[in-house]
Amino acid sequence: MTENNLKKPELLLPAGTLDRLKTAILYGADAVYLGTPDMSLRVKSSFTLEDVVEGIEYAHSFGKKVYLTLNLFSHNKDIEKLPQFIETVKLVKPDGLIISDPGVFQFVRSHAPELEIHISTQANVCSWLTVDFWKNQGAKLVVMAREVSFEELAEIRLKCPDIKLETFIHGSMCMTYSGRCLLSNFMAERGANQGSCAHSCRWGYKLKIKLKDNTEHEIEINENNKELFDFFLEEEIRPGALMPFEEDVHGSYILNSKDLCLLPKLDEYIKIGLDSFKVEGRNKTEFYAGSVARVYRAAIDDYVKDPQNWCADDYMDEINSVANRGYTLAFHEGRLTNLAHDYESTGSTSFYEYAGRVVGWDSNDNMIFEGKNRLDAGDVLEFLSPHQREPILLRIYEFRHAKDGKITDKLHAGQKPQILIPSSDFHLFDKDQIKKLLPEFSLVRKEKNNIESEKLKVESRELSHQLEAGNVNETKYQNKRQKYFQACEIGDLQISPRTPRIGQEGCCGKGCNGCLIFWHDEKYKKARELLKGKKIGEML
Repeated sequence: MTENNLKKPELLLPAGTLDRLKTAILYGADAVYLGTPDMSLRVKSSFTLEDVVEGIEYAHSFGKKVYLTLNLFSHNKDIEKLPQFIETVKLVKPDGLIISDPGVFQFVRSHAPELEIHISTQANVCSWLTVDFWKNQGAKLVVMAREVSFEELAEIRLKCPDIKLETFIHGSMCMTYSGRCLLSNFMAERGANQGSCAHSCRWGYKLKIKLKDNTEHEIEINENNKELFDFFLEEEIRPGALMPFEEDVHGSYILNSKDLCLLPKLDEYIKIGLDSFKVEGRNKTEFYAGSVARVYRAAIDDYVKDPQNWCADDYMDEINSVANRGYTLAFHEGRLTNLAHDYESTGSTSFYEYAGRVVGWDSNDNMIFEGKNRLDAGDVLEFLSPHQREPILLRIYEFRHAKDGKITDKLHAGQKPQILIPSSDFHLFDKDQIKKLLPEFSLVRKEKNNIESEKLKVESRELSHQLEAGNVNETKYQNKRQKYFQACEIGDLQISPRTPRIGQEGCCGKGCNGCLIFWHDEKYKKARELLKGKKIGEML
């Protein structure tokens, strides 16, 4: 227990590669989980056996834990490989093994009783009775199904005090029952419960008709004919109950769930005494792992330290900066609403994108920066230090390539380009400070250039999440959606940054390092004084 007699939950992050594991640890994860390697039974894992051994040693050196996954539903061919698999797991010495299949559970208990077993969310545990069953079988932790409401979770915690409970707090959601989906198998012959989901629910679907001459035609709905049609689904056993089916030029995303984000309700989940908060995303980037860990680490620590003054709003801007499909509270209240799905669009969006990361420092005190997206002279880089809350800003005017010293005014991603950034460019810090604040694996973001409709999409998705949490009214949300639809119809292709770029529209007002027009031009004298009273990164 903490000083406030609150149990601090473990923050558990995904790791699809060794770099993602190290990044998650750097940004505050208490533990990571990863796909298990065994040279034969691997399911979509980028880890080699050597990587896992190194990753576990790395995590343990920081006092962190690593859990390996074996949560597929087994077929006969898988069972033949289990003995070799278990020997591999024993060799790498994880802190736990995540399992969903009862037969696999029994095999591991018999052949490796020393291993701590966690029950996967794929096992669909939704009641205290099922939790109690797994406890009696020897499980040490149960990952609750995403379909469990907060009220149910509180009751399960009360009735099952002697086993650790874990719940998902952030990440992608499945449109079906915690992964019990055959859509991917049917559409792409890729088994969702074998770790190979094709995410068919995220695809856009178009309407087509087949005429009597056996020719196929696509029904195109556009500005000229959209008022002529209404489409409905009629279920066989409910004749006359017509369900509207809508499509626009982008397709139809009738199965597309938004992403889970329980940050607005995080205090409630901490209060009931859960043991572990889990983030989804083993196939996502190190930028996702580190950025999400950074936000939830701060939110959890702040609440446990001072629950009376904790407010979720203090963290929402940062979690919204991570690309997402729109956030939802999902089953928090017990049932999904229309706000839990996005029927108009799919794909992740935000006002920021992954700019690059720090891969080290050379002997001349130059940062070695690896680009991940295109950068242009004048871009403001926001360095996310694992050791402070506020980003460190740097406006960059040229790119000096580490390989040959060549200087360019653009940096093109794709071949992992590396440039040198002198520590002296960070003029608010001395070289030792900045090297400590931005160690290897530190992440860097930049504002994303979006067309108007994309900006409005991000804003409407944010309002949807706030509406679910009861923080805005329906009218405000609907007004923003209407502006989004109007922008889509106009087809605005003008791509622009949210804030001005030096040499184009003038100073953006962020007061970042090296912005000569801001720090030296007389017309910004008053602005410089105002900026002193604002937080780093806060615009005028």
